[in-house]
Amino acid sequence: MADVAGQLAGISLFSGLLRAQYEALARIGVKRSFRKGERIFSEGDEGTGFYVVCGGRVKIFMVSTEGKEQILHLCGPGESFGEVSVFTGQGFPADAVAALPSTVLFFPRMAFSSLIRQDPALALNMMAQLSQRLRQFAGLIEDLSLKEVPGRLAKYLLYLGGRDGNGTVDLDVSKGQLAALLGTIPETLSRILAKLNRRGLIRSHGAQIRILDRRGLEEIALEGKRLP
Repeated sequence: MADVAGQLAGISLFSGLLRAQYEALARIGVKRSFRKGERIFSEGDEGTGFYVVCGGRVKIFMVSTEGKEQILHLCGPGESFGEVSVFTGQGFPADAVAALPSTVLFFPRMAFSSLIRQDPALALNMMAQLSQRLRQFAGLIEDLSLKEVPGRLAKYLLYLGGRDGNGTVDLDVSKGQLAALLGTIPETLSRILAKLNRRGLIRSHGAQIRILDRRGLEEIALEGKRLP
């Protein structure tokens, strides 16, 4: 339990809590493992709790009536998903599948609700995190509606580079999944990556991308235009 409590301290959803609070969370968290491609839940399934990724990556997505898949988020270690069910008691609003072999902590809704009643600070932390998630989704909708694919890709690379802290991005998802996240197709994604390489903005080698010109990428992300 001590190891789990230590892991929870590094998760933004639970940032700033006391040791006793982390230990209380560790007591109700259930570790689960999923194979690559294994479904965690489907849109409309009963919201029995929420999840935190310990290792691997989880794809959150929706499928249109025409069968087109739109990836909403790729959750990596330390990120949470499915939290809305805790507050609404309704079904999950999207699908979740393990994009890689993944290990997660599952927090049952009833047990977590009991903790919230005893300690409202947990709810305040979650509300702040959910507010940030709403802003991210609003940004995604804006990008898909107004920006060309180069702008979306530049913004996403800057996000990943900033998260890792060293300007190097390791893509642990396929180009097909990344293309779906950006609302395009793999062929278009490959062409844009090649153009960014030729311009000296990035250097890509397989699944690793190094940002060479952050300011140049920021200009493309801001303008959201096509690359000539």
